[in-house]
Amino acid sequence: MRCVIANSPFYLHKDDVLRAMKGVRPEPVSGASVTIGRRTYPVKQAGEVITGQDRRDFTAGEVSRALTKLGFVCHAPAAAPAADRSPVSTASALLGGAQPMA
Repeated sequence: MRCVIANSPFYLHKDDVLRAMKGVRPEPVSGASVTIGRRTYPVKQAGEVITGQDRRDFTAGEVSRALTKLGFVCHAPAAAPAADRSPVSTASALLGGAQPMA
């Protein structure tokens, strides 16, 4: 499948992704993630290994879209628990406003 990541064209196949990620230890997941084989990797780590580009050059969304089209399961970042937010912060976030200062 042809995809564009960080303005560079790539031709990716599911087998190529599996082969590239074989033996790669997953970093701790703190944002968007993807399940490749039996492991869950941060999307940026997978993108860096697969494309050979620096992870600062592309977005997690670009890699997530490409990997989803190849049949991999991508997971959105976990939301912060509601208990960690004040009612004002929660309301502001729901309305799309800026976070209040403490």
